[in-house]
Amino acid sequence: MRLDAADRQLIDSYQRNLPVCERPYEEMARTLGLTEEEVIQRLSALQEQQVLSRVGPVFEHSQAGASLLAAVAAPEEQMDLVAARINRAPGVNHNYAREHTYNLWFVMTAPDEDTLEERLDELEHQLKLPMLRLPMVEGYHIDLGFDIDWEALP
Repeated sequence: MRLDAADRQLIDSYQRNLPVCERPYEEMARTLGLTEEEVIQRLSALQEQQVLSRVGPVFEHSQAGASLLAAVAAPEEQMDLVAARINRAPGVNHNYAREHTYNLWFVMTAPDEDTLEERLDELEHQLKLPMLRLPMVEGYHIDLGFDIDWEALP
């Protein structure tokens, strides 16, 4: 797959500093000399081609409410069912399977600690499974942007 100059510029320009405004794609388009529709179409195509896996901001979660890493020990034969139920709970993201007694791990967010605890309690009650709750003790910032040497790519 060949990416044209506009695709490369879009990727390079917005791995970081995605505009946080009412019309982010319009703002990106203005900067890149494209239309808003072109930006949306290009991002969609890049996702369909699996060049990009996600388009969206990464927030400093401690500034945006409360969150917690949690895990449940789901019976193997119920993994898909339990995962689907977890995914329907408000504020859940990053739900993934692990090879461990606690085999489904997810992050839950909420506007505040009380709401977070209520959501976790409700989900644990619905699942009827033990839940491991792992509050963050220390935060680490992982920069997910990459400097791409376009000339070195085939």
